[in-house]
Parts: sequence; C-alpha cells; structure tokens
Amino acid sequence: MSFGNFNALELGTSAVVDWLLLPLSLEPSTTRTDLTKTFTVVLLIGASVLLTAAEFFGNPIDCITGVSQTNVINTYCWIHSTFTIQDYYLRERGSQVAQPGVGTPDVYDEEEIENKWRFHNYYQWVVFFLFFQAALCYIPKFVWNASEGGLMKTIAEGLNPGLHKEDEVSSRKKVIIDYIVKHIRMHNGYVFKYWFCELLSFINIVGQLFLIDRFLGGEFLTYGPRVAEFTEMDQEERVDPMIYVFPRMTKCHFHKFGPSGTLERHDAFCLLPLNILNEKVFIAIWFWYVILATLLGALLLYRIALVALPGLRPRAMHKHNKAVPIETVEAITNKTSIGDWWILYVLSRNIDPLIYRDIMTKLSKEIETANSNMPYNSGGLYSSSSV
Repeated sequence: MSFGNFNALELGTSAVVDWLLLPLSLEPSTTRTDLTKTFTVVLLIGASVLLTAAEFFGNPIDCITGVSQTNVINTYCWIHSTFTIQDYYLRERGSQVAQPGVGTPDVYDEEEIENKWRFHNYYQWVVFFLFFQAALCYIPKFVWNASEGGLMKTIAEGLNPGLHKEDEVSSRKKVIIDYIVKHIRMHNGYVFKYWFCELLSFINIVGQLFLIDRFLGGEFLTYGPRVAEFTEMDQEERVDPMIYVFPRMTKCHFHKFGPSGTLERHDAFCLLPLNILNEKVFIAIWFWYVILATLLGALLLYRIALVALPGLRPRAMHKHNKAVPIETVEAITNKTSIGDWWILYVLSRNIDPLIYRDIMTKLSKEIETANSNMPYNSGGLYSSSSV
C-alpha cells in the first residue's frame, strides 16, 4: 500500500502547524519554531495592549448632544451602551439617516426596541476579552510542560558536535541507546499526552470561535465570508459588515430632569473611534483561527492515521532524516511501540543528522540482538506490534 498522500500531509500539515501553531514544544533549545509557536498569544496580547493606547485613537467614545456636560454624556453612554437600528443600514445616508444604522426612531415601543434596535456594549470588554483568549491559547503549552517533564531535553542534551567533544558525544549516544533499549514499549503515555495537547489545541481554537461569536452577538462565525463578499455586492444593496458589527457612529439616549422637574430625553450622537481598530483585529483573528482550526483538524486526522496504519510511521520518520536507510527505520519501527517511534521521530529533528544515523544504526543492532536472544518468546518485548 502506498503512503505517498500521507507523506505529503506530514510535510504540508504537520510542518506548517509546527511552524505556526500554539506553543506546544518538544524542542530542547530555543529555535525559531519555538518563537513562532507563540504567535497566537502574542497577536492577542498585542491587540489588547494596542486597544488601550488612547493617544493613537483619542477618547474611546465622543458624543454630540444638546447637554452642555459632554463628559457626563460620554461616560454615561460608554457605561450604559449605545445602539443602532437594523433597518436603517440600507437607508440613504445624508437624506434619510445621518450615518448607517443611525437615525431618529419611528417609535419607541418595547417591541420595536427588542426587534430592531442593536445595543452595543461589547467595546467595554474587548481588551479584557482578548487577554482572556490569550490565556486560553496558552493552556495547551502549560499542560504539556507540566506533563512532559523535560524528557526530550534530557535525551538530546550533549549531542551537538559543535559544542561538545567527540568522546562526550559518543558517550551520550551510548546512553541514549541503552535508555531506549531498557525502556522499550514504555513511552506510549508520552506520545498520547502530546497528542492530547494537540487535541486540546483544536478544541480550544474551535471553542474560541463560538465564544467570540457569542461575545459579538452571533455575528462572528459569518464575519469573514461577509467581509470577503462585500466588494462583490451592488453598491445600493450592500451593507459593510464591519460597520454593521463594529459601528463607528451610534446613538445613545440620556435622561435627566429639567428645571421644572419634568423628565427629559436627550439624543446623543456618538463616535466610537476604537471600532476602526476592532473591525481589523477581529477580521484578522477570524482568518487566523480558521486557518489554525483547519490545520489542526488535518493534523489530528494524520495522528489517527499513524495509529491505524503502522506502515506510515517509518516513512514519516525517513522523510525527516534521509541519512538513515529506510530499511533501518523499518526494522526499528517494527520492533517498537508507537511511543518509542515518537521519541525517535522527535529526536531526529533535534540532533545532527549524522549523529542520529549512528544512533539508529546501533539501536537497530541492539534490538535485533536482544530479539535473537529470546527465540522462544515470539510474543515478547520486541515482537512486531501495530501499536
């Protein structure tokens, strides 16, 4: 059976996810991969910090009204929310409405308010929400660091020929071979914990898509496609989805008592300058999260294939280090479990290819020797297994 398609998936999906994904780390040292794995966290925290920079965007809200205490109106409307009217987005600006979604309500009954008025108060929480998302994205790394215990760093330590003497490297190679032989078929828990963290990353990203959708009033899941389709629509019929979800101009009603004690309602026309940035931040998050969810979903399918199709494992390992003959890789893979394969697979990406070739060659001989010493135990420790 040919595994060419799965090899392409390994190079195309797993490699890209390792390059861009959440901060899971098996690497023994800091590399550019480690840095880019934290991109999502940095993106969210950076957006959160940027939204607090009032000097770039002015006040978060500025309202125009007949009341002289504009600072009071600004504070009131920021705290109690503003609103737009849904069917006012298609009306002609300048004659029927002042701005898309902003105009004088026809009526003020409760049914009209409930069905057609869209209240906006999410902007108070965007900074905290983005920071909360960044914390959620860090959970898989935290779980992995707590469960991994530095095993890969310990195994790969001392195998850099540029930093260690030749006799030290040779000694470390023997230690690794002895360790793997003595702990054969004892690493399944290690690989499944890592794959669980990958599954947790997928659940995290998909869950956050629905969380943001709830936060933005059910408008986020279709936000990206609507923005992409916006330019294809007729000028007279289209409504900018970014303005609809993140209105730049809104209304606010402020009530106070007049000189004679009568209740007065003042209409405030409010500018929300931060929404210019919010709309860009969330469209970037939409596309980034969809890309991550797609890559993670494909990666999980590939992990399932690794479990279900043992013949895929040696080919995947050989793709990452062609210095080792495929026959040697197959001989080791057929006599070890998927956890041992994973340890060796990750090791191939952390040490010098020539050193890795020596380790694999000697390990193959050690396993074959140990297997030949147990001729009557066909189902023993080194027998072939699909797992």
